[in-house]
Amino acid sequence: MSALTPRPGIMKIAPYVPGKDSVEGKQTIAKLSSNEGALGPSPKAMAAYAKAATELHRYPDGDSGNLRAAIGRHYGLDAKRIVCGAGSDELLNLLVRAYCGPGDELLYSQFGFLMYPINALGVGATPVAAPENDYRADVDAMLAKVSDKTRVVCLANPNNPTGTYITKDDVRRLHAGLPKNVLLVIDAAYAEYVSRNDYESGVELVDQAENVVMTRTFSKIYGLGGLRLGWMYGPAGIVDVMSRLRQPFNVNLAAQAAGIAAMADIAHTDASRTNNDIWLPWLSTELTKLGLKPLPSVGNFVLVGFGSKERAAAANDWLMNDGLIPRMVAGYGLPEHLRITIGTESEVKAVHASLSRFVAANK
Repeated sequence: MSALTPRPGIMKIAPYVPGKDSVEGKQTIAKLSSNEGALGPSPKAMAAYAKAATELHRYPDGDSGNLRAAIGRHYGLDAKRIVCGAGSDELLNLLVRAYCGPGDELLYSQFGFLMYPINALGVGATPVAAPENDYRADVDAMLAKVSDKTRVVCLANPNNPTGTYITKDDVRRLHAGLPKNVLLVIDAAYAEYVSRNDYESGVELVDQAENVVMTRTFSKIYGLGGLRLGWMYGPAGIVDVMSRLRQPFNVNLAAQAAGIAAMADIAHTDASRTNNDIWLPWLSTELTKLGLKPLPSVGNFVLVGFGSKERAAAANDWLMNDGLIPRMVAGYGLPEHLRITIGTESEVKAVHASLSRFVAANK
């Protein structure tokens, strides 16, 4: 027995389990467990990554200056108010470290991203989940859970794993109901896929408030999950805190180069979005015809209800046996569902064919 004792909360963490990437004894037809970009990285990003190989002995730009400038140009933002990180995961963790601690509470929605409660427990804070309404964040329920101990509120919009979102008016109503000493973190990892008129990623609210930040990622539509690259846009005061807290050289040289190139390849980004615009509704419609229950999604994935945890587990095994890897989401409290990433046309049609056979064999 070690005499060393970790900080309170750490041993309460159930370690995050990522989606599977292979099936033992089976050829993988499609990995659809991690919401990765269906078309992969941009050819321009791959070329920039390869070019960076000759400079791997050099430290990267310590504050990601060129990358921040490129993000600013692309999204029309002040580069000085952008912080880059090793995925948005790192930035979410740093925000909780900066503004939460023992005795504090972090509030999130019932089916929100699992890293929110994990980050809270890691600093000795208490995660508090507000019930959702029809698999959607409920503003009234969240505000009812705010206490004098609440320090951070995390909102994934769109949400993973449900694929649902709340409108810009509801986000503003949530913010308006929070005390000024509570930080609202809008996690907009899937924002590039959303085309709804009543949706806003968080930029406008950040520009109007001192206690709101928005985080984004290059892991989804830009297809750079393997390089771990994300960014945050926030008020100058919070950016200053994050710049003090983050590790020096926290974004590697190759990731910075690939990120800049990925944003410049508009055609590839458009093709990725178009692929999702076509095959997300198609798969949702076809699965509904099979008697399954896909949730309306604005992300690059769909959460499919099978009616029971036993049937969902059986469907998972069936798909895996066909070399198709979905994501079980029992860890989110959704054991009767599977989350399926929207892949290429052939991958999506393979999922439909496999589940058609499953339904026929399990009537």
